[in-house]
Amino acid sequence: MIIKSLYIGRDILDNGGFALNREKITQLVKQFIKDYSSRKEIYTKWREPIIKFSDVRDELFFKLKEIISPTHALPTDFMEDAKTVISYFIPFDKSIVNLNIDGKYSSRGWAMAYIETNKLILDLNKYIKRELELLNYKSTIIPATHNFDKEKLISDWSHRHVAYIAGLGTFGLNNMLITDKGCCGRIGSIITNLKVEPTKRKDIEYCLYKRKGVCKKCVKRCVNNALKVDSFDRHKCYEMLLYNDRLHSDFGLADVCGKCCVNLPCSFTNPVKKK
Repeated sequence: MIIKSLYIGRDILDNGGFALNREKITQLVKQFIKDYSSRKEIYTKWREPIIKFSDVRDELFFKLKEIISPTHALPTDFMEDAKTVISYFIPFDKSIVNLNIDGKYSSRGWAMAYIETNKLILDLNKYIKRELELLNYKSTIIPATHNFDKEKLISDWSHRHVAYIAGLGTFGLNNMLITDKGCCGRIGSIITNLKVEPTKRKDIEYCLYKRKGVCKKCVKRCVNNALKVDSFDRHKCYEMLLYNDRLHSDFGLADVCGKCCVNLPCSFTNPVKKK
């Protein structure tokens, strides 16, 4: 697997140091995922990722303690001198998503995509960490999932909410983040003490229901009535995830479902974006 280093295309500063900007980091992440998917042992295919950046001083990080949980972490809880959070969305290939449309239970392809993408996120974060260390910067390795309270079913580091802060998208009625490449995929994040210019959030809703009061297809697609227009029963949802995990136990930990994400106007794209 050939992967370009951060050293390639770097800018040399007057003091002999090197500058890394959003474009270079974005290129690095995209190339890593492209090369990763070409491995023979990898089943899952991905579309090109979206990468965004947020400043750790953004006031929304502090509001997550009110919105999600008082125990939700700040970037500086992971790294005292943190400057930037890198958030990225890795969209599944359309063929993977379409495999999960029919039936009550998660497809084997969707379960495998979940497991392999979680591993991809871990490997990508490790790679970014090594590359940043070569330039004397630090970064964190935060798992893609299973970092939540098993009773409350609430995470102390929500990749989705952190991605929202970075401007990756907005939340749909199904509680998934809708990006310009839809909501079917996985989200990861990296905290670093490298200062990178933050991306801007768009002040519009990507969800058709929240924007125009129409659609609600995700609610209709929920297979165990956990999702309603005005409520979400996370424990009932988790019951379905655990059932699917048992169903696909030969793959590894696959507590998935995804039925409320597929066959929707927002599955592959931002449905309110003008074409």
